[in-house]
Amino acid sequence: MIMTEAKLFLREPAGPIFAILLPLGLLLGLGSIPAFQQPNAEMGGQRAIDTQLPGMMVVLSVVTMALTALPAVLVAYRENGVLRRLSTTPVPPVRLLVAQVVNNIGVAVLATVLLVVLGHVILGVPLPGSPLAFAGVFLLGTASLLGLGLLISAVAPSVKAAQGIGPLLMFPLLFVGGMWIPREMLPNLVRRIGDFMPLAPFAQALRDTWAGHAPQPLHLVVMAVTVLVTATLAIRLFRWE
Repeated sequence: MIMTEAKLFLREPAGPIFAILLPLGLLLGLGSIPAFQQPNAEMGGQRAIDTQLPGMMVVLSVVTMALTALPAVLVAYRENGVLRRLSTTPVPPVRLLVAQVVNNIGVAVLATVLLVVLGHVILGVPLPGSPLAFAGVFLLGTASLLGLGLLISAVAPSVKAAQGIGPLLMFPLLFVGGMWIPREMLPNLVRRIGDFMPLAPFAQALRDTWAGHAPQPLHLVVMAVTVLVTATLAIRLFRWE
């Protein structure tokens, strides 16, 4: 099932390519702006580009796949009758969901490797200080966002609805996560609200492990709870037609 879904992925690569090129383009674009290359006192003397790469560029790739590409594919399967035909086979719904998750994680890993390597080589962004912790946070945070995508896939009645719900959820999550304005510059209340949503803890935990620090327990708990809740609901609410 994973191999079959991977082949279908390659036939329609628009979503994965967009998820890879969008953060790369933003990274290189922001890196060319002098203001992003200057140390900032509000960010502990770091450059803005050093905080944005681990904090948001990596997350942007994952959330694009999770909340736009993934729901569109699964809901299109339902609309086109693919899921109905699968329902006549012994394939359980969890197997299809796992196959989609694995392929999306693969795209996210590729995008992250490109971001880390190009950010380091071209812009001089330091490499992760705690690589293993960074990888663990990356997988947990990716699973939490993909869980949201699966939940949208389970409840969206049509592809158009899925394409509307995904961005409607994605942009507020990006805002409280610090995509548009660095989290250090957001009001305390907004930062606190973001701490209990999956994207902001994901971004902050990546930044912490990138800097060589341990992630905050609250952020790990929020991501883990999101994985459990969304995955459970997605499996329970999943419809073949």
